[in-house]
Amino acid sequence: MLVKRSFTIQGHRTSVALEPAFWDALASAAGSRALPLAALVTHIDTARTVPLASALRLFALAEAQGKNNFQAATSSTTPSAETTP
Repeated sequence: MLVKRSFTIQGHRTSVALEPAFWDALASAAGSRALPLAALVTHIDTARTVPLASALRLFALAEAQGKNNFQAATSSTTPSAETTP
């Protein structure tokens, strides 16, 4: 089941629907940074290169994996893998 939340980002209202586990992870990440959830979402929005819902999921996943690279956490681009003979 998806849970929809609304935010004002750059003066515009937007809604995002995510699974509750992602909202919980984002709320935890915001709390650990002493930020309101809306501020964290706005920060993620400014760095994203994918749709907002995807960026939020990627950020939550990166947090769970202990990654500290904010850009990598909000972008679908990953370094290309080297092939081995």
